[in-house]
Amino acid sequence: MRVLGVDPGLTRCGLGVVDGAPGRTLTLVEASVVRTPAGDDIAARLLAIEREVERWLTAYRPDAVAVERVFSQHNVSTVMGTAQAGAVAIVCAARRGLPVALHTPSEVKAAVTGSGRAGKAQVTAMVTRLLRMADPPRPADAADALALAICHVWRGGAQLRLAAALAAAPRAGTAGGAGGSRPRAGTAGGIGGSPPQAVPSAGGIGGSPPQAGTARGGTK
Repeated sequence: MRVLGVDPGLTRCGLGVVDGAPGRTLTLVEASVVRTPAGDDIAARLLAIEREVERWLTAYRPDAVAVERVFSQHNVSTVMGTAQAGAVAIVCAARRGLPVALHTPSEVKAAVTGSGRAGKAQVTAMVTRLLRMADPPRPADAADALALAICHVWRGGAQLRLAAALAAAPRAGTAGGAGGSRPRAGTAGGIGGSPPQAVPSAGGIGGSPPQAGTARGGTK
């Protein structure tokens, strides 16, 4: 799977592309940051981000796009800009029919370092180690984008299987027999009479996330 990770932001929007699969070695494809001047009009800044995301989608042809899920913070204006930049990336992916996944910062940290409370230094150190990079990716937005891509490589397949299983499961109260008649109380409904079991999500290499403290960087 090839994944484009997007760490959204108006001033700096991190982009990172990673190849890999659960249990296999990860490969760095590219990482960079889209910058837009703070003094420019919001429409011009979003258009610049869209053009660059489109260029990356054309150049690297990812199988999926992973975007950081934005949460409310104290600075509402910053959150709004971040959410708008993330929405641009989502629209670009949807226009091409690519699946889009939203991962929270704690999910990404847990997948990459083993701890959902890891600091940026730990995340950057683990990204550098996992992708066998000579130097840490800079700025931090590029490292965060790569971490998003790694998170989705390891967890995305399990999420898709779980979604498919849930979609195939019989709905509560739906018809359970020939002719669309409703099953009687106490009888099993749907195929096999029971929904499939939930599929556990994959974590680090080999299906489990690395243990906390394995990063070679300091804490925040």
